[in-house]
Formats: sequence, structure tokens, C-alpha cells
Amino acid sequence: MSTFSFDFISEVDLQEADNAINQAVKEIDHRYDLRGSNCEVELKRADKSFQIRADGEHFIVAALEIIKNKMIKRGISVLAMDEQKVELLSGKSVRQTVKLKAGLTKEDAKKITSLVKEQKMKVTAQIVDEKVRITGKSKDDLQACIQAVQSAELGLPIQVDNLR
Repeated sequence: MSTFSFDFISEVDLQEADNAINQAVKEIDHRYDLRGSNCEVELKRADKSFQIRADGEHFIVAALEIIKNKMIKRGISVLAMDEQKVELLSGKSVRQTVKLKAGLTKEDAKKITSLVKEQKMKVTAQIVDEKVRITGKSKDDLQACIQAVQSAELGLPIQVDNLR
């Protein structure tokens, strides 16, 4: 009897994030309500984050809304965005850093494993690095497990990877 497995992961496709930010920047440049805001958006791939700089917090809020809409259209969950506090720079300039969550933290992985155990399914869950591996003898059990975890409100984007 063979066993089947898959991984729950939480990743952000940085290329899609880059594309979404580039689209948002074009829209910000052409929006009448954002004229004269000196709004800049910069993706930092190494840090898995992006920064928004503008001449006022209301401009940052508007720019972030545009970015979120572009991210959603590109299949990136808003839950993957960890908004930091808005920082005051010199004059009326402000900056906000938004981190893109990548990889499951130990706490998030534990939430998933305990959720799977609570369901009393015929599958086993184990934490492997930054993902949760689920194994079981029946593909139907694995499908039920995927449904249960994706319907739970965990507060983070979950994807399924390596379904075998």
C-alpha cells in the first residue's frame, strides 16, 4: 500500500509582486488624486519587502490600496502583506515598509498541525523546515485535509505544494 503526501507552504512569488508593484506605480503616476504626492514605491527583493514614500500619510494609504488591488489580481493574498508602522521622515515626508511573508513560522506551522490533528483525519502532519508535510494512505483524506486547512481562518496565505 503506497502513501501520498503534500506540503502546506506560504510563499509569495516575488516576480508577480514585482509586476504588481510596477503596474501600481504606473497607476499612481497617472492618478489625479495622487498628483504632487512625490509617491515612490520600491521593491526590495533581498528583504522580501517594499517601501512606499510620499508627502503625507493619506497618500501612502491610497498607494497601498492600489498595490493591494494589483497584488490580488496577480494571485497574491493580502494576508501575505505585513504592514509596518508609518515612519515620519524629514518635513512632511513619510515612509511605510510592507514585508512580504514567506515561509511558515514555527507558530503558524504548529497552528496547522494542531488543526489537522483536531480534525481526526487519517493523515499525519509534521513540520519540515518552513512547511508542513501531510502524509496519508488515501488521496481523499488528503483532499479533505486541504479543504479543512484552506477553509480555516489562519490569517496567512496557504498554498499546497508537491502533491504526490
